[in-house]
Amino acid sequence: MSLTLTPASQRKNAILFNMASIIALLVAPAVWGLSTVVNLPPMIKYVVVVVPVMLWLAGSIFVYAAIAHHPNMRVRHFNKWAGYRFYGAAGAMVVFGQPIYEFFGDAYGILAVWGVMALVVIPWSLWDVVTAVREPWLELKVEEAVHG
Repeated sequence: MSLTLTPASQRKNAILFNMASIIALLVAPAVWGLSTVVNLPPMIKYVVVVVPVMLWLAGSIFVYAAIAHHPNMRVRHFNKWAGYRFYGAAGAMVVFGQPIYEFFGDAYGILAVWGVMALVVIPWSLWDVVTAVREPWLELKVEEAVHG
């Protein structure tokens, strides 16, 4: 018995991690703007900017693991590099986030930390999404292993 993976499903899996990373990083400044309009206290503003990124950090582990053993090596390639970018930027912010935050002060420190992460993740992720969409995906038949 075999399973057929369509080009559309392979393309979707190839861009999933990248698109979700972009969305998580773009939601943060939108939430910041909304919290400014509502006039929330500064500490709450910082929390609402970090929450979308932290939720994606947690959820991304499941997405990454689900795609890590995809039968198509190109899908794995896009997933792997999206993970390297996002986890590398998030890890770098653990080390360099506090000095960046202190340099820009309480008013804009969290936005500066977000901006550095966004400058690393968003352009390269968009490049990967465009590359994956242009990729000539073909139907892939996967044979089911029978254990007996």
